Amino acid sequence: MHFPLSKNPSPLLSIDRWGLAAFLIAAIVIVPLAVIFSSVFSAHDEIWAHLLETTLPGILVNTFWLTLGVALGTGVLGVSLAWLTAATEFPGRRFLDWALMLPMAIPSYVTAFVAIGLLDFSGPIQTALRARFGKDGFWFPEIRSTGGVVLVMTLTLYPYVYLLTRNAFLTQGRRALEAAQSLGAGRVSGFFRVALPMARPWIAGGVMLALMETLSDFGAVSIFNYDTFATAIYQAWFGFFSISAASQLASLLVGLVFILLLLEQKLTARMRYTSTRLMRIEGDRIPLYGLMSWCAAIFAASVFFIAFVVPVMQLLIWSISIAGEDLDVRYFAYLGHSLSLGGSAALITVAAVLVLVYARRLNPGPTIRAFVRVATLGYALPGSVLAVGVFIPFAWLDGQMTAYLNRPFILKGTVAAMLLAYLVRFLAVAYHPVQSVMKRISRHIDESARNLGCSGFEMLRRVHLPMMRGGVLTALVLVFVDVMKEMPITLMTRPFGWDTLAIRIYEMTSEGEWERAALPAVAIVLAGLIPVFLLTRDREKGF
Repeated sequence: MHFPLSKNPSPLLSIDRWGLAAFLIAAIVIVPLAVIFSSVFSAHDEIWAHLLETTLPGILVNTFWLTLGVALGTGVLGVSLAWLTAATEFPGRRFLDWALMLPMAIPSYVTAFVAIGLLDFSGPIQTALRARFGKDGFWFPEIRSTGGVVLVMTLTLYPYVYLLTRNAFLTQGRRALEAAQSLGAGRVSGFFRVALPMARPWIAGGVMLALMETLSDFGAVSIFNYDTFATAIYQAWFGFFSISAASQLASLLVGLVFILLLLEQKLTARMRYTSTRLMRIEGDRIPLYGLMSWCAAIFAASVFFIAFVVPVMQLLIWSISIAGEDLDVRYFAYLGHSLSLGGSAALITVAAVLVLVYARRLNPGPTIRAFVRVATLGYALPGSVLAVGVFIPFAWLDGQMTAYLNRPFILKGTVAAMLLAYLVRFLAVAYHPVQSVMKRISRHIDESARNLGCSGFEMLRRVHLPMMRGGVLTALVLVFVDVMKEMPITLMTRPFGWDTLAIRIYEMTSEGEWERAALPAVAIVLAGLIPVFLLTRDREKGF
C-alpha cells in the first residue's frame, strides 16, 4: 500500500499523504467499534430478553471466576518461574530458561481437548485407575469444571507473564537486593519487598495480556461447554440468528475489556523504574544448593512437562493412530485455506503497519500518534466481537449496493470480510516489531537520503525497508501464525465450505473426536513454534 508522490515532493505534502493513510487505517478499526457500541441503544428483542433472563447471569459468574482464576494462576506461575530462571541458578536452568516459553505455541483449544481426552471419565487415566482400584476405589477431580478451564488457560497463558516478568527481573540488577540485605532483609523478604514491587508494571502487563486472551477465547471454553461471552455471542448469532443480540453481548464484552485496560493504566500510571545495567553475568545469579535447588528444578520441569511435553506427545500419538484412515485429500484443502489466509493477512497487515510506522516517523506529532493508538486497539478486542463488528457494516453495504445495482451484491461471508477482521485484530501484533526496528534507524540517515534526492515512498523502499528486514519478517511470521490459530473470526465470517485447520479442530472436538482433531492440531502447533523461536532469538540478542 502506498500513495504516489511526485519525484521530489515537499516534506509537508509527504507528511499529509502518509497522515491521511494512517487516518484511513485508524478509521477501519473505529468502524467495528462504533457498530458494536451503537447496539447498546437499540431496542431489546425477545431473544435478548431471553438471554438476559436465562444465560447472562451465568455468563457473568463464569467470566468472573475464569478471569480471577487465570489472573491468579498466570501471576503466581509466571512470576515464580521468571524469578527462578532470571535470578537463581539450579540444575537445568539454561534449558528451562527458553523451554518454558514453548507452551505459548500451543493454542488454548488444543490444550483443552488434549486435557479432556486424557482426564475425562472415559479417558485413559481414569480408565486405568478404575481397572486398578475399582469404580468406587478412588476420587478424581472433574475436568469439565471451572477449575479445569482455569487450569488449561493458565498453562497456556502463563508464558505472557513469564516473558515480561523475567525481563523485568533481569534488568533490575543486584544493587537493590544488596541494599536490602545490607539493611537486614533476607533473600525471601528481599524478593517480596524489593524485587517484586519493582517488577509490578511488567507483571501487570503480562497478566493483562493473559486476561484479554481469556476474555477473547472461544475454542477452549466451547470444548469445555463453559459458557462465556464468546460462546454466548456465537450462540446468539448462529443459534438464534439474532445479530442484534450478538452485537449487544459484544458491546458488554468490549466494555469489560476497556475496564481492564483502564484498571491496568491506573495501577501502572505512576510506576517508573529504571535500571543502569542488566543482570547478565553468571555471578549475578543466586546459587541454590541441596534440596532447594532440586525443588526449583523439579517445579520448573514439571510445568514444562505438563504444559508442553504431555500435549505434544499425546497429539503425536493420536495423529499416528488415525493418520491411515483420516489423512486424505481434504487436509490439502484445509492446509491450503489456512496458508492462503495466513499469507494474505500477513502481507496486508504488515503493509498497513509500514504505513503507520512511516507516517509516525515523518510526523511524530500528537495527531499521528493518536491515529496509531486507535489503529492498534484491535488486539484488545475478542475475535467474536470483531466478527460481529465487521459483519454488520458489510451486511448494510450489501443491502445498499443490491438496491443500487438492482442485482445481488454480497461482501459479507467472503474472504474479504475475513481479511478485514484479521487486519483489525492483528495490526498491534505486527506494529510493535516493525516500530522497534524503525526506532533504531538514525534520523541522520533520513537527512542524508533527502540530500541525495530520495524521499517519501522511495526512501521507505530503498533505505528503510532493507534496514528493517528483520522486524518486518518477524511481523509477517507472527501475523501468519496468529491467523492460522485464530478460531472465532474464521468460524463466524468464513464463506460456506471454506474450512481451515482451526475449523477442522472445532468440528472434531464438538463431536468428541479427539483423535481426529489431533492431525490439524499438530500442524498448528508446529506453525506456532516459529514465533516462539523468533522471540527466543531476539531475547538472546538483547532486543
